[in-house]
Amino acid sequence: MAQSVETDNQGDAAHATGPDSPTSAGRSRSDGSDGRADLHSHTTHSDGALTPLELVRKAHAAGLSALAITDHDNVGAIDEAAEWGKSVGVEIIPGLELSVSLGEKDVHILAYFFDHKSEMLLDYLSFFRRERFKRAERIVEKLNKMNVAITMDAVLGQAGVGSVGRPHIANALLDGGYIESYQEAFERFIGMGGPAFEKKYQVNPGEAFKLINSTGGLSFLAHPGRYTTDAELSQLIKAGLDGIEVVHPSHDEKLQEHYRSVVNQYFLLESGGSDYHGGKKNDNHTFGVFTVPMHVVETMRSRLFS
Repeated sequence: MAQSVETDNQGDAAHATGPDSPTSAGRSRSDGSDGRADLHSHTTHSDGALTPLELVRKAHAAGLSALAITDHDNVGAIDEAAEWGKSVGVEIIPGLELSVSLGEKDVHILAYFFDHKSEMLLDYLSFFRRERFKRAERIVEKLNKMNVAITMDAVLGQAGVGSVGRPHIANALLDGGYIESYQEAFERFIGMGGPAFEKKYQVNPGEAFKLINSTGGLSFLAHPGRYTTDAELSQLIKAGLDGIEVVHPSHDEKLQEHYRSVVNQYFLLESGGSDYHGGKKNDNHTFGVFTVPMHVVETMRSRLFS
């Protein structure tokens, strides 16, 4: 990975490293005076296994002060979670995860603090969920031609009220006995380059940033260490990216330090979280561990109102 990102909008450091910087991969140290927040999680409204109520209870049990629910193309969990959050003292931050296209690559954008009742936003998300459904139909059709006899009904049964996506197809394959693990679905069938892979509807980053900004929100690049080069990160910063998800289960300490240096160099914001889904993803060990201090949330909030 290159050690610098070339952009036109350098500025002062947004966050200096200090006692609240992660001291091991993903874990934020706190002396108790500053609570913790998980800014990346999913519910049954997309590809998560827990309902909003169940996730809020889990956050409370983990001692979190704040939780951002960032379902894919869906804001349906936010109000319900916020209601339950008030009852147990967990702040629910409006969140969302969108997919954008960068060349031939799909990258994920996390949005925070936007107006989740904006008609413009809801219309966009409704359109995008329809495109998700069409993509799932094409994937199922390809699988059927390979004598993998799953149905859209089975996939939709996995999705429930959520935005249908490849994780639901993976679960249907697992339940149908066609694979032995969740990950195998992506490796053998539906991952990029796989025989049943289908591209998502193409949205450019600028379009997504404009949508989020127009509804009062902030845009962050999710888990860049998985697939984003520094050259691509530079493109996103130039297009209007507000911040980077620094803390994530896929980021070791070295990657966290690298992305925090980019945040500081270009006056960006920092976020972080567990990317918790639950269920067949077997990621319970990440929840309550991959967090950021609450002052990170306050810095995000102050950027909106400065």
